[in-house]
Amino acid sequence: MFSKKANEIFDNCIKTYKSNPEVEQVCTNPFDKNTDLIDFLLFEKCWVDATQWAYEDIIRDPNINAEDALVLKRKIDASNQVRTDNVEFIDSYFLDKYKDIVVSKDAKINSESPAWAIDRLSILALKIYHMHLETVREDATEEHKEKCSKKLAILLEQRTDLSTAIDDLILDIENGDKYMKVYKQMKMYNDAELNPVLRASK
Repeated sequence: MFSKKANEIFDNCIKTYKSNPEVEQVCTNPFDKNTDLIDFLLFEKCWVDATQWAYEDIIRDPNINAEDALVLKRKIDASNQVRTDNVEFIDSYFLDKYKDIVVSKDAKINSESPAWAIDRLSILALKIYHMHLETVREDATEEHKEKCSKKLAILLEQRTDLSTAIDDLILDIENGDKYMKVYKQMKMYNDAELNPVLRASK
């Protein structure tokens, strides 16, 4: 099943990223995009998510100075754009893979594309990783660990459900029972012609 491979890649990516304490790292992708494109894209996607998770933790420091916060906010904005681009690359992979599928006359469109569901699966892998850490924190109270253990169980159940939903969606697309229709995000605030503030600053 596709989700099993995706979850394994996400877990490996997080483990690799966390093996280095530096927040900003060059992605050490073990996959070759020329021979293992989808594996390569999944690893890249999760790496961006792991980096942004670290950014989001840091920027919430109540003692961060304004200058550092602004620099970090710019990095988060850039990371969000890369994240969106990676999602669209993954959807492009599926569009190409299933371009010759004969779609049933009764086929329906899904509320989200495969890649946006996979995006949620990547974030969920990070939630599971960090929640697990809270369950084994040596400086945490037993009450805290117990609460986090219950939350972890819910996250794991959520991953099972989301994985099943993704596999079902991909199978439906393969069988022609559902079809893909991807809309580019067309984010306006990064475009110097569409964001009035950027346009005025030119």
